[in-house]
Amino acid sequence: MKTYINKIIGILNLVTILLLASCSKFLDVVPAELVTEDKIWTDINSANTVLAHLYTRLPNELHENGNTISETSPASDESYHHWYAGSPSEKYNLGAWNAADNPFGEWESRYQDIRKANIFLEKIESVPIPPDQSQQYTARIPHYIAEARFLRAIYHFELFKRYGAIPIITQSIEYSDKSTWNVARNSVEEVVDFIVSECEDIAPKLLLKHPDGDLGRINRGAALALSAKTLLYAASPLFNGNAMYANVKNKDGKLLFPQSYDREKWKRAADAAKKVLDLDYKLYKPLTNDPINGYAKLFYSRDWEEVILPYNLPNTKFIEQNHLPYGGSFLGWSKFSPTQELIDSYETKTGYPINHPNSGYKEDGTVSEWIWAIDGTTNWVWMTDMSNMYKDRDPRFYASIGFHNSFWVQSRNTRAIKLAWWGNGKAYGSNGWPMQGGGTTSITGYTIKKWCDPTVDIQNWYTSPDAKRNYPIFRLAEFYLAYAEALNEYHDGPNADAFSAINAVRKRVDMPDLPVIPEDNIKDGFRKRVQNEKRVEFAFEGHRFWDVRRWMLGTQYFNGSVHGLNARPTASELSATGLDVNGEEAGAAVFYKRVAFQKRVFLDRHYLMPIPISEMDKNIELVQNFGW
Repeated sequence: MKTYINKIIGILNLVTILLLASCSKFLDVVPAELVTEDKIWTDINSANTVLAHLYTRLPNELHENGNTISETSPASDESYHHWYAGSPSEKYNLGAWNAADNPFGEWESRYQDIRKANIFLEKIESVPIPPDQSQQYTARIPHYIAEARFLRAIYHFELFKRYGAIPIITQSIEYSDKSTWNVARNSVEEVVDFIVSECEDIAPKLLLKHPDGDLGRINRGAALALSAKTLLYAASPLFNGNAMYANVKNKDGKLLFPQSYDREKWKRAADAAKKVLDLDYKLYKPLTNDPINGYAKLFYSRDWEEVILPYNLPNTKFIEQNHLPYGGSFLGWSKFSPTQELIDSYETKTGYPINHPNSGYKEDGTVSEWIWAIDGTTNWVWMTDMSNMYKDRDPRFYASIGFHNSFWVQSRNTRAIKLAWWGNGKAYGSNGWPMQGGGTTSITGYTIKKWCDPTVDIQNWYTSPDAKRNYPIFRLAEFYLAYAEALNEYHDGPNADAFSAINAVRKRVDMPDLPVIPEDNIKDGFRKRVQNEKRVEFAFEGHRFWDVRRWMLGTQYFNGSVHGLNARPTASELSATGLDVNGEEAGAAVFYKRVAFQKRVFLDRHYLMPIPISEMDKNIELVQNFGW
């Protein structure tokens, strides 16, 4: 099935020639698209490549063209990027980012995208069309316009979630007239209304479903999803009566952040999410009796049942190489180390959190038992000496996390993953030892399985198939949880519809329905459940970094020490076991305890990003965000 986005990949070289933006600052450029403007806008085929290029600028949390998981994951409490100092996530974790150095800011690039979308919208209807293609393009161009308006809206959303109040730009500002550069910030409510009104206006003009050849193009579901997500953010604590931003005003005194809490915003968010749920999408469950592989398969296949809007990616093996365990028959690099905090967020299969006395969870001792193999089929694997920490957990845990003595594709890798460290571990195959020639592997005792395709065999790089996956910009599960969250906040507690929504997501992986504990029936308790469900369902998908901010829980989750297991014991610790320090038993004996590996910094000013200093210098109407 060849999709529209796959077609885009094939024309990127042409697009680069036509639209390469060497611009480095918002509005402070001579755009390259104007240099070749005559060529582009006098030929409909060239104009099509502009829209194709705009598609490539959709948000994608599988970075490096799908080669690695987003670095917003290790910049949150999901994981740790241990390859090198000075990485973008390390700057965030240490609080060492600012208005002159913000790796995730995107201010300049997103306004470049907005400018290109505006130019497309201004030019597309005047492009000459050959007579023999007139009928074809008479139908297509209105759809092109709706698509470009959506793309412009989602570019604004990407800025909104970073900065809150931003300038809304709906025309291509003349670059040569510096007097037009001074554009004040619009208020949060104006930005939200702009994005939502654009989405609501274009939704009826977009197809509900595209034919197979055009799968991946903007559809009605994408427009309604963006509207719903924007309204959920607007209702959330960060933007709904947040007194921290009371003094952030334009130079004319205009208030940029609403200071009164409005419960009705949750109702708008719930209604918008329900519109998405009422469309013809369904939660992906390809394997009826195997919730582990059924969930895992969503992330290494190009699914069109649950995914509302995908960012399709080239076929590659690089996610597997970057994130599977190091060495042995796995040959991965363990780029990010999941945190113990994430591990502890997965409930047991009883539906209880692990800290509840009825959960059945315990940390002492080991167990050997059959468990579903991660190999894309419904096979079982005998897991020996598995810590009781990992017994009977949420199926999404086994699909997402590699842990000591677990397996990756047992049929091909008959040896379990060994993430403990011991004296002769390097000689005898510990996957936790440093890489040859320098570099580190997992330092927390965990690796990432999610996104990895079990059919990819890195040992046979040139003969095994590449993974075929997309990044789900929007998928249905997100809007079940948004609906549940919004209903709970609006009604001051969960109603039947809220329980039904969250339970739809849980049922997909055979987790028990809520309520399970009495606290599930009250507003605060159910809120915690929804937040945790979002955490485990969307682990490593680029959501956590933003969700914690909109919930205003950064000082709780992103500040202070983060933990892993004792994957780097000292020689004295190994010796104190009384076991052979060169044997695996000694490493395992000191492995299963929580140790802090980093102390992180999150301040109040970190909830929103600072407007870049370079932009403040050029645009005298801009005012800075709180704390910067």
